[in-house]
Amino acid sequence: MGDPKKPKKKYASPRNPWRSDQLSQELYLLGTYGLRNKRELWRAQTELSRIRTQARALLVAPTEIRSVEEKKLLESLRRTGLVGTESTLDDVLGLTVENILERRLQTLVMKKGISKSPYQARQMITHGHIEVAGRIITIPSYIVKATEDTSLRVRDDSPLAKTITPPAAA
Repeated sequence: MGDPKKPKKKYASPRNPWRSDQLSQELYLLGTYGLRNKRELWRAQTELSRIRTQARALLVAPTEIRSVEEKKLLESLRRTGLVGTESTLDDVLGLTVENILERRLQTLVMKKGISKSPYQARQMITHGHIEVAGRIITIPSYIVKATEDTSLRVRDDSPLAKTITPPAAA
């Protein structure tokens, strides 16, 4: 039992933090997705590791357990938008950390053209200008579900609503 004032870590740091190839890859991802620090990246990597570990465990599980648990895992990943409707466990094992970072609210705000950069997207989110499915979300690392994708927008009562022109409908 731990101290309730000190929450459990949600990430695992790398075993060899000073490898040059790893450092350059981390810095590239931090800049591309506008992450605040490496802990945000490590949290996504840990989540990916957890998902892949579940998939590998299901591959060696007995068929009666595998059929039930595989449906649960794939449905959960479908809801978050990480895999498609006809995906298998092999597709789950093929996921990368970029797939998880693409589902972050901060990234989707930038990709939809609401902001010009990931850093501007982060600021808009933390200041409460972005609304998802009718709720104000102030957490840039919020994983947007596939059903919430279309309801992502600038709040109507936000001062930025007048200055930001919505992207052209495709």
